[in-house]
Amino acid sequence: MEAKFVNCEGVQEELMDWLAGTLPPAQRQTVEAHLAECPGCQQELAAVQSLWSTMGQLPVPEPSEQLRPTFYAMLADFQATEQRRQRWSVAGVLERIRAWWQPAYGLRLAYSLALLLVGLVAGYGLKGRPDAAGMGAGQPVAASEPAAAGPEAQPTQVLALLSNPSAVQRLRAVSYAEEVAPTNERVVAALLSTLNQDPNVNVRLASLEVLAGLSHDPVVRQGLVRSLPRQDSPLVQSALADVMVRLQERRSVRPLRKLLQQDNLNEQVKDKIEQSIETLSGDQAPPPSTSSTNHETRTLT
Repeated sequence: MEAKFVNCEGVQEELMDWLAGTLPPAQRQTVEAHLAECPGCQQELAAVQSLWSTMGQLPVPEPSEQLRPTFYAMLADFQATEQRRQRWSVAGVLERIRAWWQPAYGLRLAYSLALLLVGLVAGYGLKGRPDAAGMGAGQPVAASEPAAAGPEAQPTQVLALLSNPSAVQRLRAVSYAEEVAPTNERVVAALLSTLNQDPNVNVRLASLEVLAGLSHDPVVRQGLVRSLPRQDSPLVQSALADVMVRLQERRSVRPLRKLLQQDNLNEQVKDKIEQSIETLSGDQAPPPSTSSTNHETRTLT
């Protein structure tokens, strides 16, 4: 393990992980052995420890109260309008036909037809029964309606919506999750999974916005750092870099440097990451957080 640290820079890159207690035992022993013999690294450790204590006292900037709800409401309305417009187009009809003939939907269709057939047979059999006729005339059947409780009050419903095939529904689930995530670990874990795996970039960006508001939670901060190398969208990569600077999360320097080694990395994202690394590695203050950051990153290709 000692061969890994060819100079002091390699050891100093591990200091934040060493303080956080996330280094493997063998690697931790190597760092401690080097610190015992290197005065320069001992001074760097003292500076990092001071920064570590200061970071815990930094206020977390509050995001705009109107930007996110307005944007997602407009986005959901636009996508719903597009879906209604394309619903009866030739391409839309063909696409739905192809979707229905997938194995999962085929089973659902067969199951629905079977239930319909059983219902018709049962109704025909009960049609001539006088007790059934009297019951139908004297007692109205109550309509079956879904529960009126909003999804924002039900973590289980939020978790179900996050796995919905519709991106619009998943966006709404993320919006609902903002209310229940601070008190529900399962919702937080689901948001981190959505950030890393959801196929829709807008849903991942919405999850990132909510998680950034929960940055006081160490699990969330560590999850955001670990999410960096898993992103392949320039929009999400740039937004994550902004969040790391806003949170002054120095543990993100290493994964950000790994992102720079990706092939075909977007040039604008590359510049953003380099600026973020410089800000997190130096003593300069982070750039002011503005509501236009996300709007600008959405123009990346």
